[in-house]
Amino acid sequence: MTAPAATTDSEHDEETAAPDRGGRAPAGRYGLLALAAMLVVGLLLGYAGGLLTPGLTRPGDDSVEAGFARDMTTHHAQAVEMSLLAYRSATLPEVRQIAVDIATGQQGEIGAMQTWLREWKLSPTGSTPPMSWMSDGATVKDGLMPGMATPQQMAALRDAKGIEVDRQFLDLMINHHLGGIHMIDAALDETDNAEVLRVAQTMKSTQQSELNNLRQLQEQAKG
Repeated sequence: MTAPAATTDSEHDEETAAPDRGGRAPAGRYGLLALAAMLVVGLLLGYAGGLLTPGLTRPGDDSVEAGFARDMTTHHAQAVEMSLLAYRSATLPEVRQIAVDIATGQQGEIGAMQTWLREWKLSPTGSTPPMSWMSDGATVKDGLMPGMATPQQMAALRDAKGIEVDRQFLDLMINHHLGGIHMIDAALDETDNAEVLRVAQTMKSTQQSELNNLRQLQEQAKG
């Protein structure tokens, strides 16, 4: 996913940035070009991490592992897009910060999953329908996987102004994470691939932590 080109943020954004938490620079200090560079670095680090995947056994084209990697890549790509929109237009500094965290984190995970597919000698798209790897019968509704925003919701987020950007982003991302965790749980239940288990568990822990923060910000944005 390529971030939109832009100039650096204004000095006002820097002054209103959220305080540093956990050693991370506040989102207000990033220009969109800097954020784009961070996404590229995250993707490359994800690729590098994926190269560490043992190649003794390779999942097949219709395997749980391949289906999870393909579908979660698509799922993550929408989260990155939503996060970039929120970073650019949200009102609350804390919302912009969590948007940066989500965008960079999920871009790195996309890199890892795409590397798995290359190492397994599999196409990034595959020949099986989305979600067919899930044994619980989960279905794709209107072409969308669990938690994904509709085209209409994405258009509304792009057109939103002021605090409405924050509110729509938070609502959409909470649903997005809930759907993503459902998919991750299915992978954890059905795979015995050590690397997929490790990365999926990290994804779940990260998204659960972000869910707590998103819900707190949702309450803040209501006021």
